[in-house]
Order: sequence, then C-alpha cells, then structure tokens
Amino acid sequence: MSIDLKLSCSDYTFPLLPHDSVLDLIVMLNFEAVDIGFFGGRSHIRPEDALENIQKSANELTNKVFDKGLEIATIFLIPQNLDFLSLATNNPDKIQRNKARDLFLRTLEFTVKCNVSHLSAGAGVHWEEEDIGESLKRDAEELSWRVEQAKEVGVTFAIEPHVNSLASTPKATLDLIKMAPGLTLALDYAHFTRHGVPDHEVEPLIKYSSHFHARAANSERLQAKFSENEINFEQILKVMKEVNYQGYISLEYVWTEWERCDEVDNLSETILLRDYLRSLRN
Repeated sequence: MSIDLKLSCSDYTFPLLPHDSVLDLIVMLNFEAVDIGFFGGRSHIRPEDALENIQKSANELTNKVFDKGLEIATIFLIPQNLDFLSLATNNPDKIQRNKARDLFLRTLEFTVKCNVSHLSAGAGVHWEEEDIGESLKRDAEELSWRVEQAKEVGVTFAIEPHVNSLASTPKATLDLIKMAPGLTLALDYAHFTRHGVPDHEVEPLIKYSSHFHARAANSERLQAKFSENEINFEQILKVMKEVNYQGYISLEYVWTEWERCDEVDNLSETILLRDYLRSLRN
C-alpha cells in the first residue's frame, strides 16, 4: 500500500507547555503541520483573545508557526470548554444561535487571515424538550449556512462526530451529511470505538472526511495506550487510498480529566502511533 501520508499534530496535545515550546516539540517530532485548537477558555490560542484583533492575532500566529517550518492543517473551534449547549449550532434560542453564527464568522475570518483552508467544529445536540428530528433539521440548516459561508472564502468546513452530539453514531452522522450538502467530517474513530461501534460501521464516513484525528482507543477508553488499541489503522489507510483522501491525519491525543484522557503519556503515545502509521504507508 502506497499513500501520501500527511501527518499533523494537535497543539492541544501538550497543554502544559507554552505554545512556542509546543511548536518546537512538534517540529522535533518531525511533523509537517499543526492543528490549532481554538477552544473557549482552555486552549493556547483562544477565541476570546484572538478575535479582539483578528488581523494582529492572525499575523502573530502565522509568523510563529511558519517560522518553525510548519503548516497549519486546521483551526478547530470549540466555543466554550466542554459546554456543548450554550453556543451549540442548533440552540433553539435564536439569540444564542446568532451569537454562534457571529463567532463562526469571526473565526472564519481569522482562518482566512491565517492562510488556512480548513476549519473544524462540533455538531449540534439533541435538545431534550423537542423531537430529535427537529433538533436535526435545525442543525442541518445551520451547518449548511456555515458550509456556504466557508465555501465563499475558499475554506473547507468540517464537523467532528463526537459523543454528546447529534453525530454520535455513524448512521446519525450520515443523516446529517445528507441533510447538509457539502458538509465534511473531521473524523475520529475513537468517539465510536469507545462505545463499542465496530470499525466497519465507521468506515463509510471516510469518504466524507476532509480531516482525520488519529489516536489509540478501545471499547473502554476514548484514549488508550497503543498496546491496547482496537482501531484498525491499516484498514483505514487502505480505504483512504481507495477514496483518494487528500486531508491530513492528525495525531490528536488530548490531556483532560474528561473521559480519563489524562491517563496516558501523550508524548510517548504520539511517537508510537506516528511511527506505526509511517510503517504502513509503503
């Protein structure tokens, strides 16, 4: 199997280091690109800071990243730290939806000024006071609007299917894709593997993906040691070749108490998975 393997590493994999040191480490690990976490309240580069002066913030980030010899693979927007509701794309409250739209537009402007052509975000949620179909319809409408806004400025927009979202299963994700033409995925098998979903059910999502998050996982752990991994990355690369996948594969270990993701050695696990993926490319 021969595949053009473009590897990126998330800057939020190493949250305890200063951002300059994170970028230096990513260079030392021989990655060609970095995923920039844009998380309200918790990432190195935060929307509440960067969006105060978009041009200035974009210049500072791009100069810093490019001076290290790296590319930016994607900007990954999460409005508020582990708060999936307040600024959810499909919040029933129109005022909150408009706030979410405004945040998206300013983040899109920031993305463009950083000379980045890919923007990632989360999907909406099921609001328990209404039928799931209504939540899904509103989410599809909002995501379709985002797709069009991004397309106008040459940016590919993707959502990450994840737990606690309307895209928490492969079927639900496909339903959303069909309802929002042009929407792509930042696919992370781990969110499905953690809940016992077999790889073959996730595999059809690869052809809709423009970005890919790679980390070891199993049916008990969203983030696991490589030695305990249950995801078949060899098969994933095979399918990527078949569908002519053009995006980055991002090594995306995170360090947070959520889902016990602070219980693996991010540095060592990143190296192990990086080397394994590279061993599969030929």
